[in-house]
Amino acid sequence: MAAERVKFTFPPDLINTPVIYNMGKEFGVVTNIRRANLSHDRGWVILEVVGTPEAVEKSLAWAK
Repeated sequence: MAAERVKFTFPPDLINTPVIYNMGKEFGVVTNIRRANLSHDRGWVILEVVGTPEAVEKSLAWAK
């Protein structure tokens, strides 16, 4: 298993989209929100992504 800790920033148009849930569902990775700050027009999340090395790599590429 591989684990990666990353910081995501969200623009206003994605604030209400379940990006982290979709990433976990689509790529079969486990996500763990370590810290977050969201407002009505922006946000950031420190996210731990755990899974096979290939799944983690693909999920992070998708998020970019």
